[in-house]
Amino acid sequence: MSVTRELLRSYTRPRQVMRALMDGNRTSDRPEARGFIYLLAGLLIIFLSQIPDLTGTGLAAPELSEQLTGEDGPAPLDARLAITLFVWLFVWPLILYVFGGLTHVLARLAGGKGQGVNARLALFWAILAISPLFLLRGMASVSQSAAMVMVMNYAIAAGFFWIWLSGLYEAERGEGPDSA
Repeated sequence: MSVTRELLRSYTRPRQVMRALMDGNRTSDRPEARGFIYLLAGLLIIFLSQIPDLTGTGLAAPELSEQLTGEDGPAPLDARLAITLFVWLFVWPLILYVFGGLTHVLARLAGGKGQGVNARLALFWAILAISPLFLLRGMASVSQSAAMVMVMNYAIAAGFFWIWLSGLYEAERGEGPDSA
């Protein structure tokens, strides 16, 4: 399964992609690791998309520099990059694991029959799938086009919810013979 091809297919056939990911998890000896790698890759791409704003070349740079200005002036670039990288690669995974677990519990209360690992996989895959849109948003930010950044924000939100909720639906259908 080519990850790039599946990323593109996620926008048109998210449930089929989720079924393929779950089939891959069934044969894997470490299914949780695959989802975690998808999550880290997506979050790393999102971090990279924020570099223009952090370096001062993006549209959000003036507001960001005002927020990060302390008594001694603006925070150094390396500090801004390090803190942002830390938050994206260490804090967000913890938050998203908790959120993935909560959505699985809520789905179980609503009658879902899936496994927690698949519910988290749906969330993590959605993050990886929309991460290229964050790169496009970063490019729009560099071009100083506020309208384009707003359009990209809506596209990111719509794409995320479309892919995640479709994947979560598929993951919570269960893995019995009648769910194929």
